[in-house]
Amino acid sequence: MDIVKKKPQHKLFANYKLQLIIVVSTALVLMLIWAIKMAGAVSVSRDDILIERVVMGDLEVKTEGFGVLSSNKQLLLTTLTQATVKEIVLKPGANVTVDSVIVRLENPELIQEMENAQQELAQAQANLRQLMLNNKRETLNETASLEEIIALFETASLNRQAEEKLVEKGIVSQLAYQESVLEERQLTKRISILQQRIAQLKLVHAESVNIQQEVVKQRQGQLNIAQSRLQALEVKAGFNGVLQRLSVELGQSLASGQEVALIGSVTDLIALVRVPQSQIHHIEVGQSAIINTRQDKITGTVARINPMVEDNTVEVEITLPANLPTSARPQLTVDATIIADTLKAVYYIKRPANAQPFSEIALYRLNSEISKAELRTLKLGREAGRYIEILTGADADDVFIISDLPNQKNTALELTVKS
Repeated sequence: MDIVKKKPQHKLFANYKLQLIIVVSTALVLMLIWAIKMAGAVSVSRDDILIERVVMGDLEVKTEGFGVLSSNKQLLLTTLTQATVKEIVLKPGANVTVDSVIVRLENPELIQEMENAQQELAQAQANLRQLMLNNKRETLNETASLEEIIALFETASLNRQAEEKLVEKGIVSQLAYQESVLEERQLTKRISILQQRIAQLKLVHAESVNIQQEVVKQRQGQLNIAQSRLQALEVKAGFNGVLQRLSVELGQSLASGQEVALIGSVTDLIALVRVPQSQIHHIEVGQSAIINTRQDKITGTVARINPMVEDNTVEVEITLPANLPTSARPQLTVDATIIADTLKAVYYIKRPANAQPFSEIALYRLNSEISKAELRTLKLGREAGRYIEILTGADADDVFIISDLPNQKNTALELTVKS
């Protein structure tokens, strides 16, 4: 029986096979690492991103807003009575003084009302004069009666004195003397009563005159009202300023209390600025503000903060100095910058997209060659308009990408700078 013998394999061939397996495995591992790295590396164009440099220094906490200049003093002119527009003298934009006539109105009934009031006043005044004459006549009559009684009293007193001496001598009887004494005593009482009557009569006369004078005052008041209504048909400005709005047309019929015009001051102005409600907590009364008219910059002071929110904004009133540039006019659209505070020696950067105060944010920091970026976590502080404070995570002159890069928060970026 034949036995088949196997030829032994060479040891060198076995080693070569093992080395080949090792090389292939290493290559596969390297390719896998390269693939993973390539999958995590993203190239972006320099033109597609925004980069900003970290600055170290003082940062003013500013709040931006927009609004209009408005007259600090305004006067709304209305009609006192029903009337018709007869003449329009001035139009919006005209400078006016206190006595400037803006509109002339017409109401024939007011003329008749004033004439009636004049007649009633004349009648009341005539009644007062007549009353005073009657009172004087009555006073004179009573005074004359008093004088007559006084004269009788003096005669009776003389007779009593004469009879007093004669009665002692028996020339005049005791009865005649007693009658003279009684007559003198009665006349004395009549004088006293008449004096009291005259005094009371004077009080009655004074009160009647006062009553009639009140009637005269009432008639005078009615006449004054009628005259004022008639004079109000000439609608005047009331103070120095500018005619901002005219609300009537020629021939228009106006009801009582209807608006005619709006007068506003020209030099005494305020700024009504709307500020985002998310930043209103920075603003307090007394803070300084800069109003930009696009020709001049005016420094003002926050005077009032409206508690109401409208369209996600809050109205802030800013007072302005008395001496304003010529570019400042009522209803002029302006920009405002309110300076809330100044942060001393802080790190700050232009506010990245979606950054919120006192929060953390992940941003890509560029290397010195501005070709690669690595992810850094920054702790943010207070917001100051377009800028925001950096508490930790950055140094001065660090450059960060502030653009919003969605889905790129776990990679190292290589920037492609296009020429």
